[in-house]
Amino acid sequence: MALHIVMVEPEIPQNTGNIARTCAITGAKLHLVHPLGFKIDERSVKRAGLDYWDKIEIEEHNSLDKFLDKYKPEEHNMFFATTKGKTKYTDIDYSKMEDVFVLYGKETKGLPEWLLQKYLNTKTIRIPMLPTLRSLNLSNSVAIITYEILRQQNFKSMQNISTYFDK
Repeated sequence: MALHIVMVEPEIPQNTGNIARTCAITGAKLHLVHPLGFKIDERSVKRAGLDYWDKIEIEEHNSLDKFLDKYKPEEHNMFFATTKGKTKYTDIDYSKMEDVFVLYGKETKGLPEWLLQKYLNTKTIRIPMLPTLRSLNLSNSVAIITYEILRQQNFKSMQNISTYFDK
């Protein structure tokens, strides 16, 4: 199973660093869709990702259109995380999916409206939350959905038992 975390035009370096760390820990591939709101070598990005940057597979894309040309939503298990989503992220059965792509939008605007309108009823997912608040932090949202996908796949290829006391 390959899990693909796709960040569309991320703006906050610390969020991207935290997401990169989540990708490293889980084996997910990180896709960065330009333009980015920072330089990938900024200290704040590196610090948030700690020493995991060399353990991440990263693919950069010049634009969302280029990404969607390469990875067509109709041909992949692709989901668009948004507060406007029609389906709870836990209502999707990821257990038998070989590849899963989850796209997340920029912190200030989310994913483009045209994309959400096109796939609103078929590929959008949301995390339930109180109706009076806007949204979770982006890196928290990525972690929540990533671990649900992995949980449904029984944490395949991951260490399930601590070896702390075996040392």
